[in-house]
Amino acid sequence: MKEANYTSFVRMIDELSRFEKVLFLTCSNRYSQILKTQDPKSTILAKVMASKLDNVTIINVPDLNIYPCEGNVSREDGNRCGVREATLKDDEKNPTGYHRCWASIHNPDDELWKISKELFESDCVMFFASVRWGQANMYYQKLIERLNWINNRFVPLGEDNVIKNIESGLMIVGQHYGGEPIAENQMAMHDYFGFKMNPSLYSYWQAEDIYFDDETLRGYLESYPRFYREFRIIKK
Repeated sequence: MKEANYTSFVRMIDELSRFEKVLFLTCSNRYSQILKTQDPKSTILAKVMASKLDNVTIINVPDLNIYPCEGNVSREDGNRCGVREATLKDDEKNPTGYHRCWASIHNPDDELWKISKELFESDCVMFFASVRWGQANMYYQKLIERLNWINNRFVPLGEDNVIKNIESGLMIVGQHYGGEPIAENQMAMHDYFGFKMNPSLYSYWQAEDIYFDDETLRGYLESYPRFYREFRIIKK
């Protein structure tokens, strides 16, 4: 999975160029005032990649009002996730009719539809997320949990897999140990989820090759310069 960061970066861009429509879902965040002067590193990668392609739509997940998963997959009365009764009845939000999520019905201001609508129009999706406490961050996790109805349609409901032709990828970025196992775990999860998982579109970057208890304040301070240097990105 891993090679020199810039080489991997260029290869990934070349791979993405062959698709008709690519969806980038950026999942890291900062306080609004901080975002006026800097982006999260994973978001920077997404923007740089998109600038070199003409087939990419970027959605910044933290900007959307997405409610948490309701856990309908494990109710006492059985698995009710993704059933036909949960279809979002709105031709603008759900033109394919594929979107089936109770949380979208129970919360009229929920904006998950903005992602699912683009997803079903794309032939490739890439997630960009940061490492927090040894896992992909909460915005990524909340999103993927809310998309559980896609998997549940065919496992165990036995209907068609509506994302079987959509290739998937992930870029995970962190300060220290955690990037590689997260990327490997999410590759397996996306494959099970039903995506046409593309191993060449999965990678990670970590600022320091150390474990959590070896972190230093200096290492955090040096992470952005090292990031720009290793990916050959010129900060604007």
